[in-house]
Amino acid sequence: MIKNVSKNIGGLKGEITIPADKSISHRTIMFSSLAKGKTIINNFSSGQDPKTTLKLFQNLGIDIKYLSDSSIEVISDGKIYPSNKILDCGNSGTTMRLVSGILSGQSFSSELIGDSSLSKRPMKRIIEPLTQMGAEISSVNGCAPLKIVGQKLSAIDYISPIASAQVKSCILLAGLFADGATTVTEPNVSRNHTELLLKYMGADISVNNNSVTIKQSKLKPQDIYVCGDISSAAYFIAAALIVPNSDVIIKNIGLNPTRTGIIDVVKAMGGSIEILDKKECSGEIIGDIRIKYSQLNGCEISGEMIPRLIDELPVIAVLATQANGTTVIKDAQDLRNKESDRIKSTVSELKKLGADIEETPDGFVVNGKTKLYGDINLESYQDHRLAMSLYVAGLICEKDISINDFEWTNISFPEFEELFVKIS
Repeated sequence: MIKNVSKNIGGLKGEITIPADKSISHRTIMFSSLAKGKTIINNFSSGQDPKTTLKLFQNLGIDIKYLSDSSIEVISDGKIYPSNKILDCGNSGTTMRLVSGILSGQSFSSELIGDSSLSKRPMKRIIEPLTQMGAEISSVNGCAPLKIVGQKLSAIDYISPIASAQVKSCILLAGLFADGATTVTEPNVSRNHTELLLKYMGADISVNNNSVTIKQSKLKPQDIYVCGDISSAAYFIAAALIVPNSDVIIKNIGLNPTRTGIIDVVKAMGGSIEILDKKECSGEIIGDIRIKYSQLNGCEISGEMIPRLIDELPVIAVLATQANGTTVIKDAQDLRNKESDRIKSTVSELKKLGADIEETPDGFVVNGKTKLYGDINLESYQDHRLAMSLYVAGLICEKDISINDFEWTNISFPEFEELFVKIS
């Protein structure tokens, strides 16, 4: 599908509620499937990736059904069972990497596959620590498909070379089934939804700075409410900041400190952003955000900040084109291992619009403020986050743009365009 995007003239105004957090939605299905009893999940994500996780656990013998469009009932005896099907993870790296940790500690064998994009993404980063724990995993040159022969696992102390929530979560979930205490230490703290939800569901888990330790645990069912996804909100935050005369309130957003790097960047750039009505729900901090059109300045984004906004960097690049001065993004080499090489693809497509942006080995440098011209056909590289970032850029282009394969936005955010129409 080719999507045409026109410049917004009158500003973005109004109030919207962002759909449920995709990262948390994945975990609610996985963890409730391991909890003996009934769990009700409210405000479950409508994105394709979490639905892939849901279907996968149905194939592992878990009774999961929808009570409404966004409410789910999970009934489990605390165990998963062998599937007579190959387990399809679709486009979801979260599904493949986290489920690998769970399957490694079972008493049966499984095979995980993914689509063409997922099959290119690196899996050695989880295979190596899981193998240290005693797992038996075969791959194709370190990529999917993965064949996992369940084993009795032993605890490890793992020093991760990268800050990755997926790697950390994979090892912690294997640790649920391992003898002893499993510890994962990261160079910087990555998003911690796994730790918070496991603790909420009764796991024996503790955190000490950049280290997390888990012991063999039985999870307890808990009703869960999934907050709005700040990674999805980032497109509306960026758009409201750069479309003149905008004033937008985004309701019910997750404000987990390991995910709010986008808010810190906006503040560093001088953007008008205000947090309203903070509270705790199902172990997570949530609240409302108000954003207004602002004059922005460039800044540096690097180091410990990167894991807190890794998914938002393409739209931050759009934001940087409208900031006075230079914005430098570095230490983000893992962007090259996403659904596309997001460094190369972001730079390529924004250059077509007239942005002054250059690729570096671990990020990019953006000089602003520049006009974006449009009147061009852009490639999404079948990458949902790049497609949505280019849509935001289209709102300030001098002429219309078109984006190829825009339907890939359904992977994470099928309501994306509808919500933009609501505040346009």
